Amino acid sequence: MSRYSLGIDIGGTFTDIVVFDSDTGGRRSRKVLTTHDDPARGVLEGIDLILGQDGVPADGIGRVVHATTLFTNALIERKGAPTGLITTRGFRDTLEIGRERKYELYDVAIRKPEPLVPRPWRREVAERVRADGGVEVALDLEELDRIAAGLVADGVTSLAIVFLHSYANPAHESAAAARVQAAHPDLAVTRSSEVAPEVREYERASTAVANAYIKPLAATYLDALAARMGERGIGASLLLMLSAGGLTHLAEAKRTPVQLLESGPAAGALAAAHLGGAAGGPDLLAFDMGGTTAKLSVIADGEPLIAHGFEAARQKRFIEGSGLPIRISTIELIEIGAGGGSIAGVDDIGLMKVGPRSAGSEPGPAAYGRGGREATVTDADFLLGYLSPDYFAGGDMGIDMAACRAALADLAQASGLAPERAAWGIHDIVNENMASAARVHIAERGRDPRDFTLLATGGAGPVHAYHVARKLGIRRLICPPAAGVASALGLLLAPARVDRVAAMTCRLDAADWPALEAAYQAMAADAAEVIEATGLDPASAEVSREADMRFAGQAFEIVVRLPAGPFGPESLPEIRRAYEKVYVEKFTRTPPEVPVEIVNLRLSLRAPVGGADLGRAAGVAGAGSSKGERPVYFPAAGAARATAVHDRARLGPGDRLTGPVIVEEAESTLVVGPEGRLRVLDDGAILVEIEDVDG
Repeated sequence: MSRYSLGIDIGGTFTDIVVFDSDTGGRRSRKVLTTHDDPARGVLEGIDLILGQDGVPADGIGRVVHATTLFTNALIERKGAPTGLITTRGFRDTLEIGRERKYELYDVAIRKPEPLVPRPWRREVAERVRADGGVEVALDLEELDRIAAGLVADGVTSLAIVFLHSYANPAHESAAAARVQAAHPDLAVTRSSEVAPEVREYERASTAVANAYIKPLAATYLDALAARMGERGIGASLLLMLSAGGLTHLAEAKRTPVQLLESGPAAGALAAAHLGGAAGGPDLLAFDMGGTTAKLSVIADGEPLIAHGFEAARQKRFIEGSGLPIRISTIELIEIGAGGGSIAGVDDIGLMKVGPRSAGSEPGPAAYGRGGREATVTDADFLLGYLSPDYFAGGDMGIDMAACRAALADLAQASGLAPERAAWGIHDIVNENMASAARVHIAERGRDPRDFTLLATGGAGPVHAYHVARKLGIRRLICPPAAGVASALGLLLAPARVDRVAAMTCRLDAADWPALEAAYQAMAADAAEVIEATGLDPASAEVSREADMRFAGQAFEIVVRLPAGPFGPESLPEIRRAYEKVYVEKFTRTPPEVPVEIVNLRLSLRAPVGGADLGRAAGVAGAGSSKGERPVYFPAAGAARATAVHDRARLGPGDRLTGPVIVEEAESTLVVGPEGRLRVLDDGAILVEIEDVDG
């Protein structure tokens, strides 16, 4: 009988593997360095440890869920497939024209995002569909044949087809895709109407091209991983985490891999919402810091916030408009280049800077002993005593403290500081970078960070969370069990999810209600087919209806959660009230007597996955948790001081400790400063209450 669930999360530095035993409620985990030349190799190394050393039988694994940053990195590093674009005559340069808006108005050296398709591979064909869906110019199939053959001859292996107004009538795109695929069966083809069937030509084209760019990579990687797991006797189907925090099956993931771009961070946010528990309250700031990046997301009323678009591969990390617009549903978060591998240096005017450049896993921080020579955040944390060289990654990874000290000595000399002060500078700067990002992220939602509880996950999150919380004025910090592999754990909590969108522009007071209801019913039927293909019962799914709405004359919309339906003329007052409520929350007041328009219809279907209730693993009390003391640096003391170190596995519910204290487990280390007091909760989570904060 299948009793085990397997979660796999590939990060920039570490690949995390978690196994959950549904019979006992036990969890086992492994952290292995990510193998960038062949990401599946690192995954399989971790799985082999689980199957071998941990004794999990391959035929006992009934569910495998996977998240990865592989496809996001392919966009950032421009390592996708040679991609072509066929579009309506006159629209070849949409990808470069964009919105004709500079994201930094006064920057004379501004660099716009480079299109994923070079201009010679962007071709035009005679066809035209009107905004109402009517055909203005029929598709020229003979010209299409010549264009497709030319692109293939030029070396294109993936193709995006983006025709004007295909959201209103996809017939031309469908006919073109079928004809090209028949003539060139090895060519990967993406239609814009299948990945982003909504208004706004540039955003739709950008999303379709991004999907085409990563589609061959996704198919090759996912098929190979599934086959190599099968060779080990794991017969369970491979499920993939979506950016919106749900699961889908392999075929759907290969069809639209653009939906997976933010899958890893989404898993972390799901885990935070689940692990926050009653102690954290309904409003959490989820802080996940790994080896390469840190992610921050707001959990409001127990649920992560959902957005319906984001920007990938930004030229300037915090500036809107500097990246590639992607129109998919995604958990709303902010990601910054602040991880354990972030490299520290001194700039031309003598100021210390940390990140966003990262040592990653190859060569990694100097302390890893793999050839890294530049000081990183992890190196600083070792020198400060926050991390133990004898118990890093559970003791499975050897640490070279001589290389660590040499890297920090070079930085100390360049900065004119003592090595310990330079190490604290690195730690403090990266904390301030994360706190600054959190302040902006929370302020944009009209909230105060002091109203939140900080929940720390990731291998480096619990190391830095205490000082980040103090900078934000947050007095409560939660560190769940197995925090270092929480994103992989979040994969096992996710429901199956399908999001669909349909364009339908109409005034609310003049809506064609039968057509509106029919559109929602059609989206629900399509989503149910995907849920069923995932192996679940669509009847168990929760349906959520939304719409992109605006006041007439406005250029952009807000997304509004609608009543359950079915819809008819009697639904108008309730839908308008729902829109005005969201509008007032965002803009304070509504304009007087202005009609409301619907632009896009949205629907999500979420079906629970059996065995996804992991419960809450409590700590195991033992005969004393103390592991002794070691020197640890805290700035108030101005020097390292003897600090108690405890084994988390031997801390039980109700145990209390007063800072400064270090709590170690195999996947991460929790650092609590002198102003903190910690208590182990009934579910095994550690609650830290901070008496003195800076914010």
